[in-house]
Parts: sequence; C-alpha cells; structure tokens
Amino acid sequence: MGESTSPISVILVSSGSRGNKLLFRFPFQRGAEHPAAQDNKPRSRYAVNGSGDTTEDQDGDSRDQCPLTDEQLVSGFSDVILATILATKSDMCGKKFELKIDNVRFVGHPTLLQHALGQVSKTDPSPKREMPTMILFNVVFALRANADPSVINCLHNLSRRIAIVLQHEERRCQYLTREAKLILAIQDEVSAMSESECFEQQWLCPGTLFQRATEGPQSPFHHILPKCKLARDLKETYDSLCTTGVVRLHINNWLEVSFCLPHKIHYVATNFIPPEAIERSLKSIRPYHALLLLNDEKSLLNELPLDCSPALVRVIKTTSAVKNLQQLAQDADLALLQVFQLAAHLVYWGKAIIIYPLCENNVYMLSPNASVCLYSPLADAFSCQFRGHNLPSMLAKFSLPVSLSEFKNPLAPPVQETQLIQMVIWMLQHRLLIQLHTYVCLMVPPNEEEFRAQDEDMPFTARVGGRSLSTPNALSFGSPTSSDDMTLTSPSMDNSSAELIPGGDSPLNKRMTENLLASLLEHEREAILNVPAAQNPEDLRMFARLLHYFRGRHHLEEIMYNENMRRSQLLMLFDKFRSVLVVTSHEDPVISVFQSLLK
Repeated sequence: MGESTSPISVILVSSGSRGNKLLFRFPFQRGAEHPAAQDNKPRSRYAVNGSGDTTEDQDGDSRDQCPLTDEQLVSGFSDVILATILATKSDMCGKKFELKIDNVRFVGHPTLLQHALGQVSKTDPSPKREMPTMILFNVVFALRANADPSVINCLHNLSRRIAIVLQHEERRCQYLTREAKLILAIQDEVSAMSESECFEQQWLCPGTLFQRATEGPQSPFHHILPKCKLARDLKETYDSLCTTGVVRLHINNWLEVSFCLPHKIHYVATNFIPPEAIERSLKSIRPYHALLLLNDEKSLLNELPLDCSPALVRVIKTTSAVKNLQQLAQDADLALLQVFQLAAHLVYWGKAIIIYPLCENNVYMLSPNASVCLYSPLADAFSCQFRGHNLPSMLAKFSLPVSLSEFKNPLAPPVQETQLIQMVIWMLQHRLLIQLHTYVCLMVPPNEEEFRAQDEDMPFTARVGGRSLSTPNALSFGSPTSSDDMTLTSPSMDNSSAELIPGGDSPLNKRMTENLLASLLEHEREAILNVPAAQNPEDLRMFARLLHYFRGRHHLEEIMYNENMRRSQLLMLFDKFRSVLVVTSHEDPVISVFQSLLK
C-alpha cells in the first residue's frame, strides 16, 4: 500500500528570464549515487549490473532488467530534463498538470505569477524594488505510473493549495522570489566549488582524480535544506505524505496549509478505502447516528489550529458515544446541518467515526479483522487502561452476537456498568467490534399454480437466476438509503405521509389500507390478509404503513426514528406477521466502512 499511495519525489521548478530552473527536489541524489560516479567507475566484464539497466555482455546476451526502486525511477531524470518538462507554458497555468513518462507520473498545478506594476511591499524598506524575473512556478509530485486515480487527484489538490499560498506570499512580500534567488545562489556556489576542487585535485594530485570522480560532487540540495525555509517545507511535505498522510505547513511562518491523504488514514489491512466510499458514507449520515472520537478530548483540542471554528470546539466538548447527532446539535446550540458538516470533517481527518448511540439493546460481535493475539500491543494497552481485565477474555464474550443488556446485573454497583460502557467504547475505537442491526424483508412464497405455470414457460436459465420483481433481495446491501428514501429532520417519510385515522374501522381507513397494499401482487396480498393478525384493523394498518421498509434496506433503529415508534411496537408487529416476514441481522452499510480494522 505504501508504494501505491506515497509519492516518489517532490519537485519545485520555475520559469523566468533565466530560463527554466529546477529549484529543489527531494529526495535528491546522494554523492555516491551521482551519475558521474557511475559513468567513471571501471567495470569488469564479469561484474553484476547493479544499476537496474539492461546491458549486453561480450557474447551478445542481454541480462534481465531488475526492478527499479523509487529513488532510481526519478534519479534517471537529470535536473535539466526535469526543469524542461515540468516548467510548462503560460497557457497551461491554473490547470491540472499530469505527465507520464515510462514508470513515473508527474502531477502538479502550474501557477502564473501576476505582479502588479508599481506594487511595493510593506515589509520591503526600499521604496523601489526590482520587478521579479520569475514568470511561473510548479510544485510537482512524482508518483508511480500505476498509482490510483484518487491518489493522483488528492496530490494535485495539495499541489494547488501550496501554489495558491506561494502565489499569495509572492504578491505580498516577494517570498518566492527571495527563496528562488537564495537557492540559485547556493547552486551556483556549489557548482563553482566543485569545479575548482576538481581542477585543484587534477593539478596537485593526479592520482586522486579517479577517486574524486567515483565519489561524485555533493548535491547542492544538501546545502539548500538548512538555509532555505521553502525547501524544508517541501521536505516536510514529502515525509508527512510517506508516513502519516497528514500535512501541516506554515509557509513563510504566516499562512497555514493543511491537507489529509485519506488513503493513509482509512484502510483495512493492506487495502485502502477509496475516498469515494468514504464520501458516500458521509452523505448517508442520519440524525440518529452518533459521533465517536478516536482520541481523548484534550489531545484532540491541542491539535486544532488557533483559528479553528468555535463550533468545532463546541462539538468536540459536547459529543458523547451515547448521544445522537440530533441531541448533540441541541446541546451544542448548533444547526443540525452544521453538526453533520463538522462530524464529516472529523471523520475525514481520521479523528472520529460514526456509530449508533450506545444503549442496552445494541448487539455487538467480534470483528472478523480483529487481532486476538494474547500479547499484542492492543492487549497491553487494554490492560493498562482497565486494571484487572484482559482483552482476550473480553473479546471472547463477543464471539457470538450479544446484546449489552445481557451484561447488565441489577445487583452490581453502577461503577461496573460505567466501566463496561468504557470498555465497549475502547473496543469500538480500535475497530475490534462491529454492531449488528435488525432488517426485515417481506418474503411471501409464490402461489403454487402461478409458480408451476411460470416454471413451464420460463427457460432453465431464467428459472435458476431469475427473480420476481416483487420479491425483495435480502442479500443486496449496497446503498442502503438515498435522498428519496429519507429526510434529515422530519421523522416521517413520503409513503407514510398519509396518516391513518386512529380508532374505528372507517371506510376511509379501509381505502387507505387498500391503497398501501395495492403495490403488491395478488398472491402477496392474499398471504398477508390470511395472517391472523390481519383481522385486527389496527395491526393491518400499521403493517401497510410500514410496508415500504420491509425490503431489507432499513434497519430497526431507522424505522423507529422515521416513524416515531417504540422498539417494542415494531418487534410485536414483526412477531404477529412472522409468517410473511424474514428478520435478518447484519452491519449497517453506512457505518460499516468506519468499523473496519485500522492497523
């Protein structure tokens, strides 16, 4: 996963009156890896080719090409070549730049520097300053050619953010021009020093010339790093992308650049979760969901920037694992839509996950990706936080689906129940548990005569793989809810907007019940009406009102919220119509992506 999501190199190029220049690249070539050293080194005819190139021996046989490392992929391009191909024309500025050469893909965002005539910096003491000679610049990230398109788009977004900040600082105080002059001066100084040293060695000690050539001149970027703030920022960007995926820079110690590479934060085992899947799940957040912070409140607040939104601080201080987002919005005195946006922001940055609020009716089981080793780091951390308890024995209690109410002991002190909640929260934070929800499907067997007639008319392939349009697909768990199925604030749905008149078996109630059942096939209506509970008008009306939920796509808690009903009412209705209903338990697809194991 690291090779496919981490950049190979970061490069800064510019174009101006002095031509195209490569200002900085990292990682840069070391002295022992310099091309001059490779060219001047004597080779034996029997030596093994370690450069990774395909060579031909004396007999004319070609050797197999060895796989190149990341550094070797980019080191094959000299500074002059990179400056030529990455410093684009002015017409390409302000657009996405993507170039693939062999096994390397370059991604950047060329930016044009538009300087106003007569503009004078407030920080510049000289009343008249020279007009900058730089026309455009480009911060480029080098990737492997087979990098995922989502990674390419994310790094282009980072390049665009850095370019916008550098463009602003250039207009404000010519920051980029000053850094470029410093870099070019160091490059010229190192180049002149290398030439003079080489000449002195050739004149004074001719025998040591071959040794100096094999060592190669030291890279000028090695001298640029300690003297140039912009170079150190680019190096920090590269290191952060290769390790944590979170980039936080202060360009010119003034403007902040924050970026998150979701592939480094959200992944299962060795496979990253595509950002598109995360965005789909975040769009499906509902008011009955809850926000679970992955770090403690104090450490999370310390990571926030000084100018962060006060609403975000309020949400972090108010959130709780037993409080849904609607209650959180009320306690934090914020709009529900704003709470959704802040919750999605915390989830995207890997600081929180979406769960269902903890209650005694929640059913949990051990995650299939959980680590159950006796001496794992998680087991040690669990034992340190909860004295007298060990993680393997606690996970063994969730080997099968179990409700939290089964752990409740009326004779136990309240401290024991509080500790149980804290342990469940800890296991949810470390992706050791998954929650199972109850889904209901209408499953009416087809009429024997109709089934026999259809079986005779249909070909064999249709009989094996076909499915009646009215039969719900209980195993189809993709896209559980859509904007047409659910509202964010109203506890009612479109199909249930026609409220039945309570009490009495009035003609109006009969017609409305018949209208709700009209979408079913005739044999399905007959099977439902033959259920003994259907003789009760109240039960039949409730069943007809909830009929559109019985397709295996809405779990029990969602129905409770949308219809403002109690759990006991729904369970009693399911039991009365159990002859035509199938009850299943599985994860909520909306939050299952957040309950995956994070290694």
